[in-house]
Amino acid sequence: MAIINIETATTVCSVSLSEKGQVVFEKTSFDGPSHASLLGPFVEEAVKESKLLNMKVDAVAVSSGPGSYTGLRIGVSMAKGLCFGWNVPLISIPTLNILASKVIKLVSGEISKALFCAMLDARRMEVYAAVYDHSLQKVRDTEAEVVTEDSYSSFLEKQNVYFFGSGAGKCKSVILSPNAVFIDDLYPLAGDMALLSELAYNGNRFEDVAYFEPFYLKDFIATVSKNKVFSEK
Repeated sequence: MAIINIETATTVCSVSLSEKGQVVFEKTSFDGPSHASLLGPFVEEAVKESKLLNMKVDAVAVSSGPGSYTGLRIGVSMAKGLCFGWNVPLISIPTLNILASKVIKLVSGEISKALFCAMLDARRMEVYAAVYDHSLQKVRDTEAEVVTEDSYSSFLEKQNVYFFGSGAGKCKSVILSPNAVFIDDLYPLAGDMALLSELAYNGNRFEDVAYFEPFYLKDFIATVSKNKVFSEK
């Protein structure tokens, strides 16, 4: 059973092909955002690899947000197109879950009491963030929030909290607790989706291909500046 995984929630574009939770092909570009030009060729390469390995693609999984409005829209559109074309189910994996599962695997030693805060940059001092325990269960739901010195204080008073993702860097100068541990340069990648999409497939956790929408969290707002240039917030 093979799954194509698509991750476009940040500036990184990545696609992987997995079988039984193991990555057999992966293509990633950190030179983004360039999802519109790279995603199609990456998917084509994954499909070619599946044919070379005699694999039938049984599902398509997509990182579902929060994250970049444009990136999510491109990734979900591609995933839907593949599902319609191949008549296979669509799986959605929350982007912050992808990040958190990666760090939980990376951290060794006694982590049973630690918490894991996955953060994506939402510009200025705002982040999209969720807090997890070592079993990837949410301790606090995903929120869009402005980071202050009191952010996460209730968690940090009791245990170590690992902060990671594109939004974590802006917290270093604000969250000064000795229990705060920062992990740099971490992005959600399609290769990190393999086990999560496998579990979703085995649990029949599929989306309605026609009506599924990414989890944008905040509405896309187009504003016109004085020089009449549109910007995305």
